Amino acid sequence: MSVYRIASRYAKSLLELADEKGMLEDVNKDMLLFSQMIEENRDFLLLLKSPVVPHDKKLTILNQVFEGKVNSLTLSIFKILAKKHREQYLPAIATEFHHQYNVKKGIAEATVTTTFPIDAGLRAEFEAVVTKISGKKVELTEKVEQDLIGGFILKVGDRQIDDSINSRLKALKLEFSKNPYVKEF
Repeated sequence: MSVYRIASRYAKSLLELADEKGMLEDVNKDMLLFSQMIEENRDFLLLLKSPVVPHDKKLTILNQVFEGKVNSLTLSIFKILAKKHREQYLPAIATEFHHQYNVKKGIAEATVTTTFPIDAGLRAEFEAVVTKISGKKVELTEKVEQDLIGGFILKVGDRQIDDSINSRLKALKLEFSKNPYVKEF
């Protein structure tokens, strides 16, 4: 079974259980905290994926790191996954849980890629565009990529608005290549 399918099933079950128990917001915060920790600490990710480290040791480490910081329901999912030897899927489950949470709450996920960090005014403009496109509240993720040269790329679901200098240069190159009088440059 693929990692996505496993993560999707566990995330869906956890989402339904958290919603049923009225802990949805808390569990979502816990999953965001877990994802942030994975992103900031590569060794922690490698520990979870390591086949050498025993599963009970991984569970002990998860308990020591997260006890008192996360909800009891979140800790229990960690225990269940460790007992089933599936703790390597926790990062994917946390990510998928947040995606499913956003779908349930009617929040559109969007990513904007620019050559520089955007300020609050520009962020508000991008959020307004996404709200207009999707008709939903927005969770905007920012990426900085120097290779764009200038402009931006905005992704909302399966849509993409590419207003970067790179895309314009590629379009210009394609246009020149169609002209029989212009040799390749």
